[in-house]
Amino acid sequence: MPDSASRKFIDLIFKTSSKWANWDPPIMIKVGHYGTIDRRTGVLQVDGYIYDDTFQESLKQQGLKIDLSHPSCQPIKGAVEEDMIMSSIDVKKGEISVTPHVSVPELASASFKAEFQFQEGKRGAVLVMHKPQQEYIPEDKVLSIIHKAQQLKDKYIVSSTFTCPGYYLYLSNKSGERVKLALTANAPIAAAMGVTAGGGASIDWWTDAQAAFLRKAFNKAGAYLYTPLFDLKRRQNWMERHFRGEEVHPTENDLWLNCRPPWDPLDEDGDEDTVYEERDEDFSSRRSAVEGHFPFT
Repeated sequence: MPDSASRKFIDLIFKTSSKWANWDPPIMIKVGHYGTIDRRTGVLQVDGYIYDDTFQESLKQQGLKIDLSHPSCQPIKGAVEEDMIMSSIDVKKGEISVTPHVSVPELASASFKAEFQFQEGKRGAVLVMHKPQQEYIPEDKVLSIIHKAQQLKDKYIVSSTFTCPGYYLYLSNKSGERVKLALTANAPIAAAMGVTAGGGASIDWWTDAQAAFLRKAFNKAGAYLYTPLFDLKRRQNWMERHFRGEEVHPTENDLWLNCRPPWDPLDEDGDEDTVYEERDEDFSSRRSAVEGHFPFT
């Protein structure tokens, strides 16, 4: 499942948040990146960046009058949020249960702790971001003008990102496993389980999960180096329209639609299911299983 694991994880997170997961968060995804989606892996293949000089010069040559270097056009940073947890629909989150290996005093010092129960026979996904910060393209200004740029034909654009100093992502193995997770500065938790926290007593993730589809990192300096989540929009063709003799002017939402996965429904291993029949409950599966909130959608 190596190639399809990323696509399955991205698909599960999209169903619960309508946002795009980054399977490899250390690879920087920037607001204003544009490109295509690899249908096999679900990964964004970046072709360019709207805020570089080359794109700006191209806009000028195409007669599109906007200066993307102007402060009013630059990406806006939102407030730093509390820890954000995303999980697919069938994952149950609870408190970490006390065991002989992990005592209450050790867990008391953890700034974040949770336990996730996955359903047997089904893939489940969990994404945790430590104090994420959203950055986004200013609304009703940039996208409505660059919509006509030739480079953006049939492309997806990153309209917002969530960066953080620490992330944890996990894709279950269908065994119905129960996974514990904590963010702690105390080495004893890790030591009790025979796991090295890294850097002595410095802050790091601890988990009892042992799986191939587990990725985590924590920057001990608190730098926002990771991009686990972002928004994608796709340019739409707009035909000139009139209503009662008046020209209808499109809104930004008319010109750019939120990106949907370009693949057919997936089976539990991330392969496209050619015999899938969509059911009514599939529409309700988009209800959020997200803790935290999105200031901008």
